[in-house]
Amino acid sequence: MNVTGADLSHTPLADRLEPGEPHVFRECDLTEADLGGAALGGARFEACVLDGADLRKADLDGAVFRGGGGMRIRFDDADLVDATFTDVDLASARFGGALLTDVTFTGCRMIGASLTASRGTGFRVSGCNLTLANLGGCSLRGEVIEGVRFDDADLSGCDFTGATFSDCRLRGAKLIRTVFAQADLRGADLGEPDDARLRAFAGATINPVQAAAILAARGITVV
Repeated sequence: MNVTGADLSHTPLADRLEPGEPHVFRECDLTEADLGGAALGGARFEACVLDGADLRKADLDGAVFRGGGGMRIRFDDADLVDATFTDVDLASARFGGALLTDVTFTGCRMIGASLTASRGTGFRVSGCNLTLANLGGCSLRGEVIEGVRFDDADLSGCDFTGATFSDCRLRGAKLIRTVFAQADLRGADLGEPDDARLRAFAGATINPVQAAAILAARGITVV
């Protein structure tokens, strides 16, 4: 299926897609379209409206999403190995149970997205807004994380061992049982340095300005 500019909103599409064929959707309206369980390996979604689209349990291995997007897209239990998302609106998207091995999110708006309970060996994020997102239990071990906002996000149980943060924000992020061992946090805004956050940052590398702010919050002056 190769479709450009079509109104496919509220349409059941899963049974119309032949497995093994390339599927390309350009500038289509897929609002609340039913693609649940569809064979979409290697498919392309270019500048499509995806508000409320149902992609649960779909095979999206190697799929490409570029531009477009929308609120509350459902990717629960989908296979997304090697998929790429570039400049996509994924606000309030749901990835529970999805296989996210080697998925790349670049320049995406992911406010309020839920990636908790996703599966796989890890994914990559760059230039994304993850404010209020839930990444509970996710692994970003050894990743280079650049230009990402984690403000007020739930990062409980996340593993950032050996990760490098550049131009990132962690203000208000929930850091219960979060691991930053051997992580480089010198390029991150760490937010208010309370005791719970400092325990999470144990074993990480910080810069002198960050260290001074932590000491100042405890009434210690460095001269």
